[in-house]
Amino acid sequence: MAELLYRIGRWCARRAWTVMAAWAALLAAAAAAFVLFGGTLSNSFSIPGTETDRVTEHLQDELPDAAGGTGSIVLSTADDEPFTDDQKAQIADLVTETGEADGVVTAVDPFATEAQRAEQAQQIQDGRDQIEQGRAEIEAAREELDTAQVQLDAARQQAGDDASADLDAQQAEIDAGLEELESQETELEAQSASLEEGATLLDLAEGIRTVSEDGSAAVVTVAFDEPQLEVTEETMQAVTDVFDDHPIDGVEVDYSNDLVRELPSLFGVAEIIGLVVAAVALIVMLGTLIGAGLPLLTALVGVGVGAMTTMSLSGVVDMASVTPILGLMLGLAVGIDYSLFIVNRHRRQLKEGYDLDESIALATGTSGNAVVFAGATVFIALVALNVTGIPFLGLMGTVGALCIATAVLVAVTFIPALLSLVGMRVLRKSERAGRETGDFRAHAEERQETKTMGTGRAALRVLIGVGALLAVALPAMDMRLNLPDGSSEAHDTTQYQAYATIADKFGEGRNGTLLVVADLPDGPDEAGLQTAQVRIAEELAAQDDVAAVAPVGASDDRTVTAFQVVPDSGPTSGATEDLVHALRGLDIDGVDSIGVAGSASGNIDISDKLSDALPLYLAVVVGLSLIILILVFRSIFVPVIATLGFILSYFAALGGVVAIYQWGWLADVFGVDSPGPILNFLPTILLGILFGLAMDYMLFLGSGMREAYAHGVPARQAVVHGMRAGRSVVTAAAIIMISVFGGFVFSHSSMIRPIGFALAFGVLVDAFLVRMLIIPALMHLAGDKAWWLPKWLDRILPDVDVEGAALERRHPHRDAESAPEDAAEAAK
Repeated sequence: MAELLYRIGRWCARRAWTVMAAWAALLAAAAAAFVLFGGTLSNSFSIPGTETDRVTEHLQDELPDAAGGTGSIVLSTADDEPFTDDQKAQIADLVTETGEADGVVTAVDPFATEAQRAEQAQQIQDGRDQIEQGRAEIEAAREELDTAQVQLDAARQQAGDDASADLDAQQAEIDAGLEELESQETELEAQSASLEEGATLLDLAEGIRTVSEDGSAAVVTVAFDEPQLEVTEETMQAVTDVFDDHPIDGVEVDYSNDLVRELPSLFGVAEIIGLVVAAVALIVMLGTLIGAGLPLLTALVGVGVGAMTTMSLSGVVDMASVTPILGLMLGLAVGIDYSLFIVNRHRRQLKEGYDLDESIALATGTSGNAVVFAGATVFIALVALNVTGIPFLGLMGTVGALCIATAVLVAVTFIPALLSLVGMRVLRKSERAGRETGDFRAHAEERQETKTMGTGRAALRVLIGVGALLAVALPAMDMRLNLPDGSSEAHDTTQYQAYATIADKFGEGRNGTLLVVADLPDGPDEAGLQTAQVRIAEELAAQDDVAAVAPVGASDDRTVTAFQVVPDSGPTSGATEDLVHALRGLDIDGVDSIGVAGSASGNIDISDKLSDALPLYLAVVVGLSLIILILVFRSIFVPVIATLGFILSYFAALGGVVAIYQWGWLADVFGVDSPGPILNFLPTILLGILFGLAMDYMLFLGSGMREAYAHGVPARQAVVHGMRAGRSVVTAAAIIMISVFGGFVFSHSSMIRPIGFALAFGVLVDAFLVRMLIIPALMHLAGDKAWWLPKWLDRILPDVDVEGAALERRHPHRDAESAPEDAAEAAK
């Protein structure tokens, strides 16, 4: 591979304009594909095969009216006073217009609903009064018949054996009257039972109000004809346009998360600041504006190709909005870093007196080889996200892998072309002068003396480093996963305002109602259906954290009935999660099965599925880490401590995320308006990305140690050699990655912010605590044992020359006497 890259670098350097034209054409093609084929991104996530998905499909078959998605329009008075009659009339007109929009099944007028509720309550009371009156009338009639019976019995006693047929006829009339009264009484009791069942259902649904008790807020529920995740942006826009285009004086309108899907911008002010910080780090590292500009330019080209290619696929695949942003973050960070590794090696070689073309080719074959190997580890880790069996997560991994592959290709082709064009200007004037006099080589020879760290100091570094990581990782033990809801949005958004109004005026649970579906055997009659609904509703209401229950319909054959269940707690609370699992475990007499659906239930299922998939993916990544590092370092000890260090940095990153985004520590600093559960796919996506980046740093530091040890340097001095050779470039690379990822920490999207922080913090602790503090100390303590490998394993392992040492032997540097002339010629 190193020899191939050497030839590629030399070819690209000699045909620089051809290479640049090719990348310009690729960029133009990606832009054209995006314009022609780009589709709509989504903020929704789904996993086929979950319990919520199964229940939703069951409802679509049996009760399609209840299977469609819903959204909430939250109305409130500006002065917090009850709505006026004029405002109610205007709202009613807008609700009617909303119900006529394409894709909308119905829009519920909140005031009409409350009026119907009051009317139902009055009807029940009137029914009770009528039943009581009927009972009184029956009792009066029974008393009359009893009196008649007494009189008839007296007449019979007087007549004795001479009782006439007339008395028999009177007896028959009395018996018929009693029979009729019993029939009326039975019918009346049946009516009373039905009425009381209706009253019970009405009482259980008391907490599901559409107008607040103080009359200052109302919720318009919009039902769609498609499931929640399939409702189109056009349909939701048509609904919101009705209220946006017809404002009502004194009425504020907000929309729930189900109606507004604000997609985060791919690039904003915070991200630009992150790039500026990265540029400063590059200038400090490389010393020239031209040198600093090369990695930035190549990263932008790579990101442009990768991101626009990704976006062009959004027209044919269901793509979450976070997917291309993740690719953008990765493409920028690794694109800058990979190019930096090659540019830095090239600059060092030029200062040592290498010819321009010779240096470009050798830098591409050596550092470029390490870049390809490092990129391959990230690529494999991201593609491996597909083993989780979760489609949207696999797509994220695939898109990230595409951007990584693009960054690697740019680094080994575009960078050599640019280096050829800028020539010696990649060096500072003082460095060019030092190249001519040989000062750099003299200083390099002076720096060959190494001093190892003491054993006590090494042990102290390990204790401090591991202790710090464990302390930071502790909050991860309390991590709760879910998807963000309206409460986690910025406080100035309509989604948050809608959530807050509902929580304040109607209760937290109204923001995450559950849809409970019960299968009934044999399809009861109408009366039997109501009895079953009452029995089921009472069982549901008896569960902890249930505020209200209301039936929402039944299938035509009455074998399926659905209920709306309002929890006491919000949709992302632990209590609601417990309630969902409790409802699914209910065993109710006369009910075949109980299922739970709805947005809150779906998010819980996705989180559970992701949690179940994480151990498998962690095992894959750890196994992959050990195999790669054993191949590279031909050691058992180094791969083990490197992998354990990665696991420590991973859990430390999760601990930092939990402390800030779930517990609310330093919330003001990081702009966390409402702490809550952690984004449910963050631990999995962080695992893949952080693994790849950790392996990058381990390769660039550890390979230097391995190379020094292989050349006969004592083990403990080899550690110092490796650190000295790689720490400056790894430090700069880590700072650049932290800057790029950190720019996304202040994104407007509640999903992007924790991802940006997790990556930035993960790189911080892995690069500076694990790779440059703990690992060198452990290797010092191990001494020669750090490089032990069983002989049988050594024989079968292929020789992976990551740093291209063999290439340097095949292409030895010739101490060119003509170096000054070459420099002068290249500068022309």
